[in-house]
Amino acid sequence: MNIYGLKRKDLEDYFLSINEKRYKALQVYEWLYQHRVHSFDEMTNLKVELRNQLKKDFTLDFITIVKKQEDKLTKKYLFKLLDDNYIEAVLMEHDYGLSVCVSSQVGCNMGCAFCESGRLKKVRNLETYEIVEQILLIEEDIHKRISSVVIMGIGEPLDNYDNVLNFIKIINDDKGISIGARHITLSTCGLIPQIQKLSTENIQINLAISLHASNNELRSSIMNVNKVYNIIELIATIKQYIAKTNRRVTIEYVMLNNVNDSDSNAQELADLLKGMNIYVNLIPYNETNHLEFKKSSKERILKFYDILKKNNINVTIRKEFGSNIDAACGQLRSKEVN
Repeated sequence: MNIYGLKRKDLEDYFLSINEKRYKALQVYEWLYQHRVHSFDEMTNLKVELRNQLKKDFTLDFITIVKKQEDKLTKKYLFKLLDDNYIEAVLMEHDYGLSVCVSSQVGCNMGCAFCESGRLKKVRNLETYEIVEQILLIEEDIHKRISSVVIMGIGEPLDNYDNVLNFIKIINDDKGISIGARHITLSTCGLIPQIQKLSTENIQINLAISLHASNNELRSSIMNVNKVYNIIELIATIKQYIAKTNRRVTIEYVMLNNVNDSDSNAQELADLLKGMNIYVNLIPYNETNHLEFKKSSKERILKFYDILKKNNINVTIRKEFGSNIDAACGQLRSKEVN
């Protein structure tokens, strides 16, 4: 078992099971996440016998960075996993700090028509340690601390629920990577049972819903998930989530030229969301050679924005990142595996 996949509570239970003190877990966590050692032998405040036991029971194996593309404010990383599969993560520089978008699966089965990562079907879920190590390796590469994390790379996070929740708890732990819960965003295409379960977890992370359409017919034409969990049911679930958690939810809306960007789409979206504690994030589309969708014009995006604003919908336009590199989720991986 890879030790980077264990929450501190898991390590405490492990040490108790081998008749050691619970506080040893804290010592190990400090070596892993504060001192960033890469071997058990470097954990010098543990007795030799205990270090040898850790070697028997756990590994410290790392995924590896095999390719990196850089733009002015963006770095795109391609990672090779221990089983020779590939995933990606993106580092983005904001005014408020450095943000990393991590992957949660190898491939994706959600089949959103505009998404590059969904073009390559799901191979497997990522293990917890494989998500954690994306953060560790990027911090090691740039010699800086990551201030926020978005789980929005390759894969549907809520389709890998347990590993993603463990990842969140590890990076949120103040003795782990110590990223505040309100600086962690989980993005989902709308798996209703898992959203309902997430509302009971008592964690103060941000939830983002990839909506991308203003009605059932349109959403079903570009997002297969809507054929299972339709937009009316999804909006009702978001309202329940907000009521239970008292947390504002982000509605993500990728702007696709002549698909979902008309004035009537904007008005319909405003009517759908009116009165909810949400804000809408309009996302300029990252075009890819493999898919026919095109980015909406700046003028069209601004008109869409204005209509939402006039309807008292909180709305922002996401700053564009990585337009000069393979920034869309899955683009760099698809070149490696095709």
